[in-house]
Formats: sequence, structure tokens, C-alpha cells
Amino acid sequence: MKKIFLILGTALILMSPEAGAQQTLTLDDCRQMAVRSSRDLEQARTAIEMAGYDKKIALANYFPNLSATGTYQYNSRNISLVSDSQSAALQGLGDRAQGILDQAWSETAAQLGESAQAARAQLEQTIRDNPLLALEYMLSPMWKTVFGMLSEADLNSLKAPQIAEPVNAIGKELDEALHLDNKNLYAGVISLQQPLFVGGKIIYSNQMAALAEELEEARYDQAYADILVDVDEAYWQIVSIAGKKKLAEAYADLLHTLESDVRKSVEAGVMTEADALQIKVKANEADLLRTKAGNGLTLAKMLLCKRVGLPLDSQVTLADEGTDLIPQPLDPAYKDFDSICADRPETRSLQLASEIYDRKAKVARADMLPKVILTANYLITNPNVYNGFSNSWNGGTFNAGVLVTVPLFHGMEATNKYRKAKAEATLYESRLDDARELINLQVTQQRKLLGESREKLGAATANLAAAEENLRAATVGFEAGVVTTDTVLAAQTAWLQAHSEVIDAGTELQLAATHLRRAEAGDAHIYNQK
Repeated sequence: MKKIFLILGTALILMSPEAGAQQTLTLDDCRQMAVRSSRDLEQARTAIEMAGYDKKIALANYFPNLSATGTYQYNSRNISLVSDSQSAALQGLGDRAQGILDQAWSETAAQLGESAQAARAQLEQTIRDNPLLALEYMLSPMWKTVFGMLSEADLNSLKAPQIAEPVNAIGKELDEALHLDNKNLYAGVISLQQPLFVGGKIIYSNQMAALAEELEEARYDQAYADILVDVDEAYWQIVSIAGKKKLAEAYADLLHTLESDVRKSVEAGVMTEADALQIKVKANEADLLRTKAGNGLTLAKMLLCKRVGLPLDSQVTLADEGTDLIPQPLDPAYKDFDSICADRPETRSLQLASEIYDRKAKVARADMLPKVILTANYLITNPNVYNGFSNSWNGGTFNAGVLVTVPLFHGMEATNKYRKAKAEATLYESRLDDARELINLQVTQQRKLLGESREKLGAATANLAAAEENLRAATVGFEAGVVTTDTVLAAQTAWLQAHSEVIDAGTELQLAATHLRRAEAGDAHIYNQK
């Protein structure tokens, strides 16, 4: 049952319009489709995008850093500015003041009472000693009143003013003020930092970010060029195999025609059965060659579909697939060696890497220089520390200053970083020199291969003309009965080989042109041309 469903499913797929649809693709179509579907290029574009963000990040260091911070904190206990004994003393301040006042008042009243008694005694003595005063005392009511007051004065009965309660209230308020309410603590700060001088670190970091973006673009160009080479190789391989398949079919047809003629000659008694068997073996080999060519063409098209992003079972036909001869490429415009090295993504990558490490060395050197930063802050708290720790938001504080940092010693870390970056820059400069020499060798080799491929194609074309004439003469001679089957088979084999060499030479010429264009950076700066 499963086999039946599988057969039905396969039949439906083969009957679908998509399965039977043929697509005719040119070389440019294959290139564009490969570029659109390449994951490597997609990743390279993402890397360029990331480098662009790094460039913007580095640019942000030129601007001030403005930040706002808020905090809340719960404390289980309040802060007290006085000890427990001092707090108790403040709360009993009125009682202590009342006691001191009462004692002072009693002592003063006792002293005043003693002074009044002494004055009365002295006055009485004076009156006794002076008869005139005694007479005046007897006749004057005023003196009687004075003596009565001095005798009745009792200052001890007078009480001191009561100040204990109001002073206790004042002490309690003072004690409460010295116990801060900080169980719920709020704080906020707005901070601004502006670098004034950091040894050129910001400038060199921005230059590094810009160079890194160019480096990713160069890597994109390199991946783009490699994809074009891969697509060209797959394309011309299909054209070559299709030409050989067509050639194998023609060769098989020739042998089957010859086999039929030989069979008729055998039946007529002109030729032997050995001659017929010899032709049949060659015909079977031709059929096998045709089958191999068909299988090779199918596999080559599957490889091309994979590289251009199509399903592997897609039915595609190439624009150059049905041509009798592979078209010859145009001669590339001559480029001098300096232009080639400047356009090659590999040399641009090494040059950019060398410049990046040179800037990295300068950034490391900046770590050894002083740094000057302008700072400004606005701080607000609740409780308000600038208003007696009151629970209010009224009133913050602003401060500004300049921060200067001078590195003195840290185990020669910055110095070693600087030396390492300089060594890396020197390393990439050396690699760049090696790459230039290899590119010079590669370009020279590819130019010579292109010339050799053209000469090879010319020789193969001449050989093909001779092989075709030889085959025509052998066929005519065989039909006339003056040429043996061995001669005809040899002529057909030579014709097959000559045709195959023409196809191989044409394919080799196209690939040589492709590799020369890649070596001369014919597709340079693709990303910037998009």
C-alpha cells in the first residue's frame, strides 16, 4: 500500500506544472540568482551592518554622557545624632532647669531675709542712740509703717517661677529634631560627563571603526567574486557536458548507422560476422558514453541549482547549452599591477588590517597619557540633607568640576599593549608584501594560461576540420567498398576526439578568462557599486 501511495505521489509531482516547467538561464541570470541566494553574502552584509553600528557607537564618544539615577532605600532604624543618655537629658531639660532655678531662688530669698532683719536691727539701734530720731519715730506714721514691713517680711515664703513644663517641651522638640526620620530614603542624581582630552583615544577609535567597516566591505567583495567564479565554473561545466552529450548522441547514431550497413553487407556475404561484432561493440560503448554524459549533465545541473538557490530537481536549460561551439570570451582590458593590487579584496583587507592595528597601537598609547573629563551633577534627596533632614523635595544641589587622571604605573600593561599592536601592524604589512608577490605571480600565470587556451582552441578547431574531412572521405570510401571498417572506426574515433577537444578547449578558455578576471579584480568594490 505504501508503494502505491509513493508511486501516485511521484506521478502527481511529475505532472505538476512546476515539475515540468523549463527555465532558460543565461550566465548573468545564474550570477544574479547566486548572489541573491548566497548565505555567505547575507552574512557578509550583516557583518557590514554590524560594523556600521560599531562606527556609530564610536562616534557617540564625542558627545557628553548624560544619565539620571534614582534610588529608594528602606532602613529599619532611624539615625540619632545624640546618645540615649543625651536624649533623656534633653527630654528632662525643664525639670533640671526648674530645680536649678528653685535652688537659686531659695538661696537668694534667704540672703534677702537676713539683710532685712539686719537693717531693722540697725535702724532700731540708730533710733535709740539718737533722741531726735526716736521723737520723729514716735510722731511719724511712715516710720511705723517701715518698721512694720521689715518685721513682717518673710522672703522664704515667695516661690520661684514655674518653667519646667515649657522647657521640657522645648527639650523634647530638640530631641525629636536630633532623631532623623530616614526609614524611607529617596535620592536622585542627574550626571553629565564630557571628555575633554583622553590622549586621542576617541579619534583613533572612530578611525578604527571606519576602517573596520571598509574591511567588512572588502570581505564582502571577496565572497562576491568567489561566488561568481563558482557559478561560472558550474555554468561552463554544464555547457561542456551538454556539448559532449550531444556529441555522444551523434557518435552513437554514426555507429548505429554503420552497424546497420555492416549487417547488410554481412547478409550479402561481402563482410564477415567479426566485422559486425566489432561495430556492435563500438556501438554499445557509444550508448554507454551517451548514458554517462546524460547522468553527468543531470548532476552538473543539480550542482548549479544548488549554487543559484533553486530546488535540486528544477528543470533548467542554459542559454549556451545548445550551441555547437562554446563562445569565446572577450579579451579583458589591460590593468597595471598597482591597480590590480589596489582592487583586489585580499590586498585591501590586509592593508586595512594593517591600518587598524596601527590605530590600535595609538589607542594603547593613549592609555599612557593623562585624561581630562568635565563633570557636572545635580543631586536631590528625601530627607532633604540641606533643610535639616526634613521629609521634602525642596532644594537640591548642583556641582561641577574637572577630573584629571594621570596613569603612573600598572606593571607596564599599557606599554606592552602598544608594542603588541605595533608588532601586529608590522605582521600585516609583511603579509601584504607577500600577497602582492603572490598576486603578481597569479596574474602572470593566468594571462599565460589564457593565451595558451586560445592557441589550444585554435589548434583543436583546425584538428576538427581535418577530422571531419577525414571522416567524410572514409565514409565515402566505405560506401564505395574501398575502405575497411577499421578505417571508418578510426575516422569516427578521431572525429569524436577532435570534437571533444574543441569543447574542452572552449570550456578551458572561458574558465581561464573567469580566473583571470578574478585575479585582476575585475569585480572589485562590488558592495559600493550596489
